[in-house]
Amino acid sequence: MKIKRKFSQCGCWSDEGRQTKLLKIKKHFAFGHIKYISGFICALWLIGCSSPTQSNKKVFRYNEQTGIATLDPVFAKNQSIMWPVHQIYNTLVETDSNLNIVPSLAKSWDVSGDRLLYTFHLRNDVFFQDNDAFPSGKGRKMIASDIEYSFKRIIDKQTASSGAWIFNNKVNADDGFHAVNDSTFQLKLIRPFNPILGLLSMQYCSVVAKEAVEKYGKDFRSHPCGTGPFQLKSWEEGQDMILIKNQHYFEQDSTGERLPYLDAIKISFFDNRATEFLLLRQGQLDFTNDIDASFKDEVLNKKGELRKEWEGKLILSKHPYLNTEYLGILIDPANPLVQQSPLRLKKIRQAINYGFNRPKMMMYLRNSIGIPAESGFVPAGLPSFDSSIVKGYHFDPAHSRQLLAEAGYPDGKGMPEIKLLTVDIYADLGSFIAKELEEIGVHVQVEVVQKSLLLEETAKSQAVFFRGSWIADYPDAENYLSVFYSKNPAPPNYTRYNNPVFDQLYEKSLVENNDSLRNKMYRQMDQMVIDDAPVVPLWYDEVIHLVSPSLKGFGANGLNLLELRRVRK
Repeated sequence: MKIKRKFSQCGCWSDEGRQTKLLKIKKHFAFGHIKYISGFICALWLIGCSSPTQSNKKVFRYNEQTGIATLDPVFAKNQSIMWPVHQIYNTLVETDSNLNIVPSLAKSWDVSGDRLLYTFHLRNDVFFQDNDAFPSGKGRKMIASDIEYSFKRIIDKQTASSGAWIFNNKVNADDGFHAVNDSTFQLKLIRPFNPILGLLSMQYCSVVAKEAVEKYGKDFRSHPCGTGPFQLKSWEEGQDMILIKNQHYFEQDSTGERLPYLDAIKISFFDNRATEFLLLRQGQLDFTNDIDASFKDEVLNKKGELRKEWEGKLILSKHPYLNTEYLGILIDPANPLVQQSPLRLKKIRQAINYGFNRPKMMMYLRNSIGIPAESGFVPAGLPSFDSSIVKGYHFDPAHSRQLLAEAGYPDGKGMPEIKLLTVDIYADLGSFIAKELEEIGVHVQVEVVQKSLLLEETAKSQAVFFRGSWIADYPDAENYLSVFYSKNPAPPNYTRYNNPVFDQLYEKSLVENNDSLRNKMYRQMDQMVIDDAPVVPLWYDEVIHLVSPSLKGFGANGLNLLELRRVRK
């Protein structure tokens, strides 16, 4: 088993949230000792030299390592943007903590018998945040034409929104969005598409004020104006961002108290995981998202539980996350790279799936963060997930050897080496899998490349075997199964999977209105994919938060969307 690393001459690391080299934090750093590198010294200086604020304001503080590129929701393509956008804006509908679609700007909606026309009845107590774009700087009432404008802006080619795809082949640009009157908005579909409400809950579909977009132009990215619970106070790029409570926000809790409870949100931009963790431990941050590989062993035991020395100091929160980590296999028979690869054979792909121990991998490399993917591609947390029906792969080296022999490679003899492309933070996982597969006679060379190169090669069908992940855009299994619909390009169909029976069932599921029947179809399609093995599912992810004990009402959800309206300090 070999590992090769490819990086550009500038020495850049993968941008998957870990742009600094791994650090080791001592188990007992809470009581004194710590190893650190540059950036860490800066955090110590900040904590030691700055006096804590005496303000009684309730401020939620978190760090965004990668920075925030924009606050314009039409470009909310990643978590770092989605989190603040969710605080500033609202959507027609939203997901609750159980991933159910619930009202937001729309108080209710009707669906026509042919399921093509959705009529939304809007709240009449929603106002845009105060902004200089309005006369006298006073925010005006939000009406249906604002929704029409916001949606048309997404698909306008001049906008170049990264979310334009959500309405492709679903809504006609000419008559798909219509404000009937100030309190009624209609969306007309080209053909039935049951997950449409999930799409409308995405941050791309946040409702913006036309006046602000037109006043600020490209600078709207840093002068946002929405209807959400918080509004932008200041943004010093590279330093911090401050969001303050929207005093005119429309939502109330069950007792009639106006939301949000917090006075402000402060977002810092330290790019160092160890710095972030130290700030959390010192009370300068209220939570961290995920646990870096460099100190997960110091915080968690192998069962994924908080170590005793951290009990009472931090709260560990775990929740199913709609993300499937996998290895993808290009199977387009017309591709010359596939024609020369042993992975063109289904039995070889199945042998790989049976050839390594997922639970062992999760325990020793992930500290049991996540669920071993021994069912389908659709992850745990979605209604259609049922591991008793969708049968995946478990560790069975004897069966792997049998499949190799049936494919013409007994004990792997004569089978050429297979190259696996991955990024640096997953190199250890690639190495683990390669070592286990070596035991059954499959030789894998792990090649580490930059994320940009991996994305380029998979999109151009130049990578035969590659590491991937699929995070849900909206809470419906259709989002995962679309990855294998043959009429979809790459992305999302990176493997170029083509199964006519699958395609027919997929198209039928889009117009099926009965949830139970649709979920049954989803499971049938999921099983087809697993049987054909264009992917090697690794694990179904979990949201991992380390949270300050001072927070109340801070929860997690399957989309890992930062929800702060009901958080107290």
